[in-house]
Amino acid sequence: MPILKKKYPRIGVYICHCGQNISSVIDIPKVREYVEKLPNVVVARDIRYACSDLGQSIIARDIKDYNLDRVVVASCSPRLHETVFKNLLESSDLNPYLFEMVNIREQCSWVHLDKEKATEKAIDLIRGAVAKSLFLEPIEKTRELVKENVVVIGAGIAGITSALTLANLGVNVYLIEEKPTIGGHMALLDKTFPTLDCSLCILSPLMVEVKNHDNIKLLTNSEVIDISGYVGNFKVKVKKKPRYVAEDKCVACGLCSEKCPVTVTDTDFNFSLSKRKAIYIPFPQAIPNAYVIDAENCLKLNKNVCGICERVCENNAINFSQKEEILEIEAGAIIIATGFNLFDARKKKEYNYGKYKNVITQMEFERILAADGPTSGKIVRLDNDEKPERIAFIQCVGSRDKRFNNYCSSICCLISIKQALLIKEKHPEIEVFVFYNDIRVTGKDAEEFYVRALEAGVKFIKGLVSEISKMDDKLRIKYENIMLGKYSELDVDMVILATALEPSISSLKIAKKVHLDTSYENNFFMESHPKLRPVETNVDGIFIAGCSHFPKSIQDTVNQANNAAVKAYEILKKGEIIIEEATAFVDKEKCNSCLFCMEVCPYDSIKLDTDGKPEVVDALCKGCGCCVAACPSGAIQQRYFTDVQLSSQIRAILYSKNKEYEKWLQTEANLLGKT
Repeated sequence: MPILKKKYPRIGVYICHCGQNISSVIDIPKVREYVEKLPNVVVARDIRYACSDLGQSIIARDIKDYNLDRVVVASCSPRLHETVFKNLLESSDLNPYLFEMVNIREQCSWVHLDKEKATEKAIDLIRGAVAKSLFLEPIEKTRELVKENVVVIGAGIAGITSALTLANLGVNVYLIEEKPTIGGHMALLDKTFPTLDCSLCILSPLMVEVKNHDNIKLLTNSEVIDISGYVGNFKVKVKKKPRYVAEDKCVACGLCSEKCPVTVTDTDFNFSLSKRKAIYIPFPQAIPNAYVIDAENCLKLNKNVCGICERVCENNAINFSQKEEILEIEAGAIIIATGFNLFDARKKKEYNYGKYKNVITQMEFERILAADGPTSGKIVRLDNDEKPERIAFIQCVGSRDKRFNNYCSSICCLISIKQALLIKEKHPEIEVFVFYNDIRVTGKDAEEFYVRALEAGVKFIKGLVSEISKMDDKLRIKYENIMLGKYSELDVDMVILATALEPSISSLKIAKKVHLDTSYENNFFMESHPKLRPVETNVDGIFIAGCSHFPKSIQDTVNQANNAAVKAYEILKKGEIIIEEATAFVDKEKCNSCLFCMEVCPYDSIKLDTDGKPEVVDALCKGCGCCVAACPSGAIQQRYFTDVQLSSQIRAILYSKNKEYEKWLQTEANLLGKT
């Protein structure tokens, strides 16, 4: 195996079988025989599992025995194991950026049936990686101190869980909620599946614990308007809207609300099924347990008349002079738990939601079931307050539908089963029907929960509902019975729509502010890796929890929220962060200050220096390469992906014949000697 000169790199190449994922299609011995003859490759091996302890031990031993200063691993996607091999190099006293990984699984064995061509492609890719590795340079780490706070955005069950876990570990937490109270959607529920526990009996003690915890600073009625900085050193700007009621003075006596002359529809807590006053408390267990003034409907704030609440309040808690505040919080890590929105059932026009009073959503029916709901827990028709004789549930409203959302919303089936059981528990005589595409129940005791509904007499119909129409005082459901293969009709008194869960508006706003990746099809936050890093995001130090990530049950939400809290704690516990990204850098002699780079940078990582020239803030740069591609003068390069490195890789792939490659390599080697 030819070595160009002693000063040139000594490269080790390792080709992974990945069990049979790769070796069943690619001729691994043939690849190894070719690679070991490439210039500067001093050792080439094929390993059954390169990522295993044995595989890593072989590589580590070769680094020492062969004095390797470059390592190339041909295996699976770098997204899966690149960090593993970089850590291996570091533990072997090699800079982790003297490593190159080739994906011959997803790019070769998994996408090609022709073994000969797949093998040739693998050889080409590895040859390119070897050529690039000649020009790899060490990237040194920098260290920065970590701020000691964590910001949790969203105070539903996910945000509450994360905040309490961190606070109990001694971390200072800022818990930010845009509504006047914490609790989120869970506070709206009557009972939870599959145990049928009272929802607020579980949630309310946690809400009180949040209020009383010394390590938690609670900011309700507050909105995150900007996030800047980077892992360990975030700056979160928060707009705290006036409540017009002093939380520390209000004793929730209710006299102000009783005397308030303005009555409006309760859109937040009871989904327009009841009324409330312009000064109100969202629900009896609300935290903070203080009244809040609806600024849009208050006569004093809009017309400077009335003010009765201020006059009757014995504790002088009403304060119409409160102003909006802008707070800036420093944090080492951020957890986003911004929950979900419900699909607007009006979009399914064939169901006539919003037109017929007795066509309602699951969440609206949840409030009807609740003791503190608009009907005090009585199951009644909404047009005449009479007990219904027949109730039908329709699944997948806005889910598993190419017109709206392709995905399954995960928990709708269990919600319908829970509500059907609660109907049967209160009124066994009511007939309950569930129209479904597929019943999907997962998790502990979920299948047994479904069986309970069957045994209780709930009738499940595998059918696609095409239309809901009005027939006298009944609702007529037209549907295709898939099991019987015929079209049928059913008259009922109430229809409950199992609507999809969609990303919240807050989630979408925050994604834009901090450039978080979201799933292309559904806009939920994208995790860094679905198996290995399920709560981490593409922005270091920002974690996700609950339904902001994807629809999930309360149990799964709590698990993920605890996981996110632990990950945030890991950052703070270290006390400092290590920055070693493959960041961009500016050659200021070539730069003509056009500032295109600043316009295209999605992470706002390029700032102007004192001479008006752009420079990259390494801690903010994520190595996306947008600036490199946009720069018309070639003044910006990206470490680990420089022009020399990439052009060498491309040319090596194109020069498929050994003689052509070796001739080119000698030319490149001369360039290497000069650089």
